[in-house]
Amino acid sequence: MKAIQVTVDEPLLEQVDAVVRELDTTRSAFLREALALALRRHRTRALERQHREGYERTPPDVEDLAALEAIQSWGDR
Repeated sequence: MKAIQVTVDEPLLEQVDAVVRELDTTRSAFLREALALALRRHRTRALERQHREGYERTPPDVEDLAALEAIQSWGDR
């Protein structure tokens, strides 16, 4: 692992420290988890944007939508 230096506002650091005590963990472990979560969220947003842009470029036709609706309603039976 590599050590980094991060500047954090005092109120935010106090909140982090309170949660760290509550979770009985360390600042480093807490921040690693927070960074991993932020990266997953960023990746999800990027994939959602790509998905949306793809449908904007090539919208599904009526037959595609009808087939999808039939598949989705199959579980309702």
